[in-house]
Amino acid sequence: MTSPLPSADAAPDALAARYGRTPRAARRTRLVIVLAAIAFAVVFALWLWWAGLLGTSAQLEVKDTGHQVVDDSTVTVDWQFSVEPGTPARCAVQALNSAFAIVGWVVVDVPASDARTRDFTQDVRTTERAVTGLIYRCWLT
Repeated sequence: MTSPLPSADAAPDALAARYGRTPRAARRTRLVIVLAAIAFAVVFALWLWWAGLLGTSAQLEVKDTGHQVVDDSTVTVDWQFSVEPGTPARCAVQALNSAFAIVGWVVVDVPASDARTRDFTQDVRTTERAVTGLIYRCWLT
C-alpha cells in the first residue's frame, strides 16, 4: 500500500507545525518576550528606588591634611571633614609604624554643625613609635 503524497501547499504547513512555527506559537513567543521586558523594567525601577539612586543621600568626604609624631607614644593627626550641615558622624583615626602595622587607634565623634567643612586635630596614643597617622574611615551616625 502506498501512502498518499501531501500536496505542495500542505507540505510547508506540516513542516511549520512539526517544528513549532505556527502563528499561535509566534504569538506565544512574542507574549513571553513582552512579559519578560515588563518584568525587567519593574524590577529595575524597584531597584533604583530601593538603592536610593533617585533621591539625594548624605555624602561625606574626609582628607588627611598632616600628622606629627610627638613622641614614642603619641601622634597628632590633622584632617578635614566635609558633610551636609546638621549631620553627625564618626571617624576612626589610626597610627602606623614603619611596618605599616596599626599601633594606635581612636574613634572620634564628629558632632553635627552648621558648617559644611571643618578642620580637626586628634591625638592618638600609640603602643610604640609611629611613623604616620591618618584617617582610616568615617561613617554617618
